Amino acid sequence: MIQTPQAPQAPTAPALAPSAVARSAPSASAIYEGFRAQRRELNNQLDELQSTRREITSQLEDVSAGSPERTPLETRMTDIDSRIANVDKMLASNAMDISKAAAIPGAVVEQPRVINQGAPEEAYVLGGLFMILVFFPLSVAVARKIWRRGSAAVAAFPREIGERLLRMEQAVEATAVEVERIGEGQRFLTRLFTEGEGSRSLGVGAAQPIERKSVKAPERLP
Repeated sequence: MIQTPQAPQAPTAPALAPSAVARSAPSASAIYEGFRAQRRELNNQLDELQSTRREITSQLEDVSAGSPERTPLETRMTDIDSRIANVDKMLASNAMDISKAAAIPGAVVEQPRVINQGAPEEAYVLGGLFMILVFFPLSVAVARKIWRRGSAAVAAFPREIGERLLRMEQAVEATAVEVERIGEGQRFLTRLFTEGEGSRSLGVGAAQPIERKSVKAPERLP
């Protein structure tokens, strides 16, 4: 009896372990972060579309109503409005996906709180208030004291100058009096030599001898 050959069987794929299947599935936290990343990208696209729409609106304002350049701008405006509407719908759907993903336990992972090892903020606030309430009045008092010293020095300075000027004036007056006395003496001597009885004027020429008069001896009384 002849046996017919059997067809070769295809090798069966090895069965995946349950742990491998579990590892390949994304976690709830990864799904939640993926939806948030999608929302950020949609917001960026919406900002770009709105910026383009503002530029087209500005160009339409510069183009007259019957200009041939207005038609392509209006076409672009219609396309931009349609894309903005689609992005708005995608954002609405994404908001629902995020809310559903956040409801899964373990999807939202809270960031660890940063513990401040330094002084609390209240200490800095109280320190600032203390400096304002204590050092500010002291600085004002010191400034007033310095200002008073400066004003007293300024007031004393002109008094000293006045006294010096007074002494200088007295010295000038005394000098003028002495000069006047010297002038009077010179005038008196000049008048004494040029005026009076028997005065002789000295002319220009050679010197002449002065005659001496004989003086009679006084008579003696008997």
